[in-house]
Amino acid sequence: MSVTGMFLVLFILFHMSMNITAIISPEAYNMICELLGANWYALAGTAVLALGVFVHFLYAVILTLNNYKARGSQRYAVTVQEPGVAWASKNMLVLGFIILGGLLIHLFNFWSKMQLVEILGGHENSLGLDPADGASLIAYTFSQWYYVVIYLVWFAALWFHLTHGVWSMFQTVGWANDTWYPRLKCIANIVATIIFLGFAAVVLVYFFCPCIAGAC
Repeated sequence: MSVTGMFLVLFILFHMSMNITAIISPEAYNMICELLGANWYALAGTAVLALGVFVHFLYAVILTLNNYKARGSQRYAVTVQEPGVAWASKNMLVLGFIILGGLLIHLFNFWSKMQLVEILGGHENSLGLDPADGASLIAYTFSQWYYVVIYLVWFAALWFHLTHGVWSMFQTVGWANDTWYPRLKCIANIVATIIFLGFAAVVLVYFFCPCIAGAC
């Protein structure tokens, strides 16, 4: 869980940074999309990423089931919040399902209209756009208010997930102590907030300012 979690956090930070480029320069963002199309290194990275998500989610389910089994009927007697235990830490699996649902929607909205089109040998997606024209696809997707709402809810779930997950992964591998616990929790909040604001900024900027990608 911790190793795959670290890997996925690094990818999310990279993805967020790439998306912010779409605000600064849609042309530069499209160049990045072209580099990350159906090229061998991009396909290898996609496969590794998919494996990381699968292993992370699989272990989350296994560990949650093991915890329920170990506690037995005691879990029904717990009615109070333990001191120092965040809400996110007790609902990581639920948050994980929300994040997984958002990921599937995201794959439908972007991956299936970009890299998958190139893999299948197509030169334009179902919207009539070039598969590498990511900026126009962002503008189209977030011109629809319901996708704006769905993505913001997705990002909020990711924020809660990361506020616990980032510091917990260091604790799990033994890289924390009493001195570093509060520091790591603070770092986790900062990282989660940066990721949330970075992703949300792209959605909101393209929703309120569609002209940024020439979608007027």
